Amino acid sequence: MNPSIKISFVLLMLLARAALANDVDAPRQDHATLRRAVEQFLHVQAAGLPGQVDIAVGAIDPRLNLSACAAPEAFLPNGSRAWGKTTVGVRCIVPAPWTVYIPATVRVRADYIAAAVPLVQGQNIGPNDIAKIKGDLTALPPGVITDALQAVGHTVTRSVQLGAPLRQDALRSQQAVQQGQQVRLISAGPGFSVSAEGRALAGGSEGQVIQARTSTGQVVSGVAKTGGIVEVSY
Repeated sequence: MNPSIKISFVLLMLLARAALANDVDAPRQDHATLRRAVEQFLHVQAAGLPGQVDIAVGAIDPRLNLSACAAPEAFLPNGSRAWGKTTVGVRCIVPAPWTVYIPATVRVRADYIAAAVPLVQGQNIGPNDIAKIKGDLTALPPGVITDALQAVGHTVTRSVQLGAPLRQDALRSQQAVQQGQQVRLISAGPGFSVSAEGRALAGGSEGQVIQARTSTGQVVSGVAKTGGIVEVSY
């Protein structure tokens, strides 16, 4: 072998061994630190949720061998949220860029509203028709009602079994004004108040804007109020 080639080969071997030794000796990322980063991140994300929040971070593959990161950054990947079973990403920029994804579970234990009796379609809900139950909101269907005021006085749009949670999409507000109903049109402002009779051209729930026809035939718009009242603004 050419002496110069032999020397070059030896130098390459020495450099490779040195690089391998440096890589082995380089500090590795502690998995416990990653799990703490995920837990702290989820606590921040879950701030403001109703009830008691419980966070469990999943296990990390012990074979995962990452270079130590000075400031690992947790984030929510697209499509993930701090609710139920989720995934949190942790990335490093320096000294060596890497990204890892860690499973986690966010449970929210709080009160929700359920049917205390079987409810039938079209039934108007009263205070004795509902019950407050404590459970994990993340294990329930979306849109579950957590406040009794969101249910009492509303109408059931489909039958609900005993003990089933009440959902917002299964209720509608009771109409404050019925179509064709004779209504009182009230308009008030600084220094004046006017009241007149009219007839509702459409039904509407409390706070909904509807149209009504006055006794003179004029069509006006106003806000429906309980008791057959329409507040008109000019």
